[in-house]
Amino acid sequence: MKQKSVFLAENTNLEIEEFLKTHHTIYIPVGATEQHGPHSPIGTDVLIPQEIARRVCEKSGNALVAPALPYTLSYPHRGFTSEFSLSIETFMAVVRELALSFAKAGFKRIVFLNGHYDNTYALAYACAQAAEKMPEGAKAFPFNYWDGMTPEQWARMTEQGKGLHAGEGEVSMLLAINPGLVNMALANAEFPSFPETITKSPALHTAYFFSSPGSVYRMSQTGTWGDATKATAENGEFILQSGVESVINLMTDLETTFRELTLR
Repeated sequence: MKQKSVFLAENTNLEIEEFLKTHHTIYIPVGATEQHGPHSPIGTDVLIPQEIARRVCEKSGNALVAPALPYTLSYPHRGFTSEFSLSIETFMAVVRELALSFAKAGFKRIVFLNGHYDNTYALAYACAQAAEKMPEGAKAFPFNYWDGMTPEQWARMTEQGKGLHAGEGEVSMLLAINPGLVNMALANAEFPSFPETITKSPALHTAYFFSSPGSVYRMSQTGTWGDATKATAENGEFILQSGVESVINLMTDLETTFRELTLR
């Protein structure tokens, strides 16, 4: 007997038509295919938002998970063997076309659930481009799965803001998803040697990394940005659940914003 699934790809056309009679939300996990240190799979940034989307959909019962978008913006990692990416223009075109395609099918909330920070701005701009051609009532927008986390949850995921790539947080989540994906014997710790600055502004990170292909490669020996040796499945389960809570709360807040903020 065919089992019910929250994954769009595992549903038949008839099942999707039936779903769209009462529900209209689709999550498109967006990640990257790039190096994640000597210990983690190159699909890390896809696997995590896909798992969070699955949990959100199973908990809510009113949404589906589309096949993930794995090739995105990884140009800061250029120099490593595993940097498989698209140009900014191509990536935005793909996002724009997907938004319009899902809207045409009948989805009203097309959520690009992002797990790779470098995609953030391009996702938003592509959704803005698609908006002009979307059917009435349909909206496409991006969320990073961590955008709705509390400061405490964010700190736990990022080693107090110091571990942002292939470190304790990401590796912990992978261990909770499937421990066979991680080679803990090769887990390491490496942190960028950021200089002391006057402003200590996050804008420095944006200017250095986003505008500089190969910037992660140049500042790193191993590709790790954090301490993966401290990763545990228990911590990963906490962070994944925090991500689920984040996404559900963001969706609730956004619906309130759509409903109450518009004046004309």
